[in-house]
Amino acid sequence: MAEHPHALDAPLRVIVAITGASGVAYGVRALELLAQRDVETHLIITRSGVATLSHETDLSARDVKELATVVHSPSDLGASISSGSFPVAGMLVAPCSVRTLSGIANSYDEDLVVRAADVTLKERRRLVLLLRETPLHAGHLRLMTQATDAGAIVMPPVPAFYHRPTTVEAIVDDTVRRALDVLGLPLEHDRRWTGDARRADGTG
Repeated sequence: MAEHPHALDAPLRVIVAITGASGVAYGVRALELLAQRDVETHLIITRSGVATLSHETDLSARDVKELATVVHSPSDLGASISSGSFPVAGMLVAPCSVRTLSGIANSYDEDLVVRAADVTLKERRRLVLLLRETPLHAGHLRLMTQATDAGAIVMPPVPAFYHRPTTVEAIVDDTVRRALDVLGLPLEHDRRWTGDARRADGTG
């Protein structure tokens, strides 16, 4: 596991933010996988995230909140995760809307999602953004560059197909596991690329 700035006596903590972009399943699956690993999760789900949840799933906001260890209101700028003195391993924004990307890129700490992300960056912790937007114009690209320059990892949820997924759930699961890899919290799974046997034996 990658090393993170973390107090020796503190549990392993991860912040998960679900914003209003399409793809709430990514954030939900992240909470499920982190719970399986006994990671303390701090959830922020925005009002737009709750609205998208109702459009894209049969889950209620309560269902999702029950997956997290701690739930924070997006308006609570005094929450524990708004301070760099509160140790966390990193933060995952899944999905990440362009509005949230813009706030992070410009350090516009209007709500707790952006404030927690800003703290994650200033403390040199990992921040992974599953940006959900396409096509992209130049303004989007500039925001991604700004966020990357500040230390964020912009990771649009582009699915891999070499393992031949047959369900949406499999695509979501693979993307989230990859995001947790990038966050520094790898999980065991059987869909890692190990090389092309056809090329290795000269048949490719």
